[in-house]
Amino acid sequence: MPILKYQSTQPEQVNDDIQRRLVHTDSLMTAVLDLSGGPKAEPDPYHSHPHEQTCYLAAGKILFLMEGEEPVELQAGDLFYVPSGKPHAIQLLSETARLVDSFSPIREDFL
Repeated sequence: MPILKYQSTQPEQVNDDIQRRLVHTDSLMTAVLDLSGGPKAEPDPYHSHPHEQTCYLAAGKILFLMEGEEPVELQAGDLFYVPSGKPHAIQLLSETARLVDSFSPIREDFL
């Protein structure tokens, strides 16, 4: 069954400060990222990918940075999108945060 029960799934430990849970179809992926270790003094390095991305900030506070745009402080309830190939980054401004990212097509590198 295509259901992700948060409390009954094991997260992937991406690094010391990020846990990730995934659900996907053949063409769409949703990733729940739990961030910790904040607030951070510096943003994460910029990165880009060929996937379109939307993100819902479910908890916490971040600084969202995208090439060619002014940085924007976001908090729980805010959303952002990233076009394909556009360099972007975040900086954790609270102790923790939860991001709900959707990608199209799916991120094969996450599987």
